[in-house]
Amino acid sequence: MAACWTGRALALLVALGMLHCWGLASCHAERTSALVESRARERVKRGWVWNQFFVVEEYTGTEPLYVGKIHSDSDEGDGSIKYTISGEGAGTIFIIDEVTGDIHATERLDREEKAFYTLRAQARDRQTDAPLEPESEFVIKVQDINDSEPKFLEGPYIGSVAELSPIGTSVMKVIAADADDLTYGSSARIVYSVLDGEKFFTVDRQTGVIRTAVADLDRETQDRYELVVKATDMAGQMGGLSGSTTVTIVITDVNDNPPRFPQKMYQFSISEGAAIGTSVGRVMATDDDMGENTDMSYLIKDEEGGELFRVSTDGDTQEAVISIRKPLDFEKKRIHNVVVEAVNKHVDPRFVDLGSFRDQTIVRISISDTDEPPIFFPPAGVLLEVQEDAKQGAIVGAVTAKDPDMDNVPVRYSIDQSTDQEQIFNIDTVSGAITLGKILDRETAGWHNITVTAVEADNQSMASQAAVSIRILDVNDNPPELATPYEASICEDAKPGQPHTMPWISQHD
Repeated sequence: MAACWTGRALALLVALGMLHCWGLASCHAERTSALVESRARERVKRGWVWNQFFVVEEYTGTEPLYVGKIHSDSDEGDGSIKYTISGEGAGTIFIIDEVTGDIHATERLDREEKAFYTLRAQARDRQTDAPLEPESEFVIKVQDINDSEPKFLEGPYIGSVAELSPIGTSVMKVIAADADDLTYGSSARIVYSVLDGEKFFTVDRQTGVIRTAVADLDRETQDRYELVVKATDMAGQMGGLSGSTTVTIVITDVNDNPPRFPQKMYQFSISEGAAIGTSVGRVMATDDDMGENTDMSYLIKDEEGGELFRVSTDGDTQEAVISIRKPLDFEKKRIHNVVVEAVNKHVDPRFVDLGSFRDQTIVRISISDTDEPPIFFPPAGVLLEVQEDAKQGAIVGAVTAKDPDMDNVPVRYSIDQSTDQEQIFNIDTVSGAITLGKILDRETAGWHNITVTAVEADNQSMASQAAVSIRILDVNDNPPELATPYEASICEDAKPGQPHTMPWISQHD
């Protein structure tokens, strides 16, 4: 600016607290005047003389705010020159004293709305209105004050980090913007801090990167955190403006928990007559993790339980389904203690030391008794032999069947008449002894196959059958005889020892 500030303008700036912004021009007025005079001496042609123009934003005084002075080096101070301005805001926002060239701002300006105004200056002879200088363009810059607080424009912020992550793990980045002039002073220099949640997370003062402050974040204890992050301008100095935002940080799961059975023992009951594949019961281990980290499989650990039972995993419920693998026998063993183990499918090797990632429980299976039919011994069938000359009523052999149940009910025997229609054999209903009902003839039938039925004495529905094969043994009870009648002839002159035709002789034995 070409001249020192007037007392009134200086007082206005002091009232605004902006003396530090304008003092530089005021305190160097003498040096500026000397510079103008030096330039005037150096110029061959006359020309404009002014410095850069600034006007402080948000001026709230009642008087127009002094901006600066335009001046022609041909001006001898006698009022013969008339100064005019045109361009952005000329005559409305900015007015000029035609005689002195002093420019004032009449309105409150906002740098964030418009940072500078481009105008043109004209110096004319007041009498002839002839231009004394070529029209020249100049700029009035709006001087920034710290009137805009930092704002977070991309919220709401939601980030995530895996539980048990090391200290200093990067979570996310927040960014605040300040509408003030970044090139002037510290009004737009932002620093970040955590207002709420600083125990668990930190934020880089310069970059806004949020990092973990502890290494023991546990999703199972707390699965999300709400942070309040503050951005302060003026590089965090006293008097700076600030804005804040809420940051939600979700703690994601890692497989750091093994499966656990809620009970150390489960009890089920199943009938010994249940078919193979029948479900005995279901047990389930729980896992504090989530998603695929809860996937598990089950297996039977003990040898005996694995022989009689199998376990599978229900993919929908994650339950262990225990079913029958082989027939059960109440009389052989009434209670089976099956050891079932749950194992995580997806084990994270980083956290194996935190648990075995498997757990066991005992499944006690009680076998209930059912009424079973008698069982023949041996079960594959009976082979008996008898000579064909045995007398009627002779004992051929015996069959044996027992009730397999605990009550051991007496068994009654009978021969299926469809297999012995001629009633060649009889059977003692109590002992199972088979006797001859008729005389045998091996030459008529060498084998007899009969079916013996055994039933419980008090429950005729409990019946079983066994095949009995009886072989008839031969005895020498038939003399030789000619197969057919024969006639022999011999010549009368046959000599002793001479061969002649002989008949065939057969034997039935």
